[in-house]
Amino acid sequence: MVETLVNPSILAWARKRAGFTVSKLAEKLKIKQEQVEAWETGDSKPTFRQAQKFADKTYVPFGYLFLHEPPREELPIPDLRTIGNHPIGKFSLDLKDTIRSTFERLAWYKDFYREQDLPRLNWIGCVSVDDFELATATIKNLLGSSIAQRPRQFHDYFNELITNIEVLGALVMRNSVVGNNTHRSLDRDEFRGFAIADDHAPVIFINATDTPQAQIFTLLHEFVHLLINESGVSDLSHRNENRFEKFCNRVAAEFLVPSDEFLSLWDVELEDWRVNLPQLESHFHVSQWVIARRALENRLISEQQYWGHYGKILDAFKNEKEKRKDKEGGPPFNRLINMRYSKKLATAVASEALSGRMLLRDAHHLIGVHPSKLKDFAKKELSF
Repeated sequence: MVETLVNPSILAWARKRAGFTVSKLAEKLKIKQEQVEAWETGDSKPTFRQAQKFADKTYVPFGYLFLHEPPREELPIPDLRTIGNHPIGKFSLDLKDTIRSTFERLAWYKDFYREQDLPRLNWIGCVSVDDFELATATIKNLLGSSIAQRPRQFHDYFNELITNIEVLGALVMRNSVVGNNTHRSLDRDEFRGFAIADDHAPVIFINATDTPQAQIFTLLHEFVHLLINESGVSDLSHRNENRFEKFCNRVAAEFLVPSDEFLSLWDVELEDWRVNLPQLESHFHVSQWVIARRALENRLISEQQYWGHYGKILDAFKNEKEKRKDKEGGPPFNRLINMRYSKKLATAVASEALSGRMLLRDAHHLIGVHPSKLKDFAKKELSF
């Protein structure tokens, strides 16, 4: 068998980058641990097929294995997550790959948008982080019809907000895994979403491992990021002291749960304040932690009451997450495409590919639909 001239130090880097121990990687490659160790010390070399499998299992491009040194992997998006006042500053490989692939799709859509000779989106960066009143007025002006005619069913409301944001020109993506790889789940505790502010192709990405009611808050939080023209990865922590995060949380909360309406519905006479939560959760279509937060902001409950209940909400979510692990099924794959990569992007890609202006394999790379199934997908899911 012909050995490949891969760089041993790159093999070690790729393994550590993927978060694998030597024994774990050996298990994935179905080889002995000693063989992986020999590759990393340079005492032996993998065959071509082994090197390909190594690259696949460690999620690196095959060509990386021949580099003289690891590539720089800086991502062009700020990390706005904090622990107290200190930035976290480290992304998992799953989050890195999600951000990278999102920028690839953004780049394609941006070129497509420019080729249509369409104007810049003037609402990107139209408000300042120092002007809460203008921000709330602007978001109500742009999306107010969704609130004024709030559908009774949550999913109708959520989908209407997404549709209205995409009509404005943004791409809204929701995914719980890296691309279409169901073996690489995103971590809800690592991030809730991110926004890429671009006046041709702005993107909102929502971590779909979160509860649906929490996702709707993420959607509005990231939309406010676009209004102030600030890209970033968000965790939506109540204790996050980043000024952009605090501002986006505040504006999103006021839009989804307007103070006047909230105060008129909150029953201060109840012996247990938490009895308010289920009814208001259903009315506003947001999670109970958003309702509890609004109660805290309006001084209806204490910090101690809020954080005590917040801990219970987290415990309940973790228990529900464990139960969901045992359940099978979900939407058909074709329907997931519009959710994962945005219906707006999927429509543009399918249109270009089916008209012959784009290679079918390139369309597959962008939205994950096999070339032989693209026409059927466009007909059923995009109404072509």
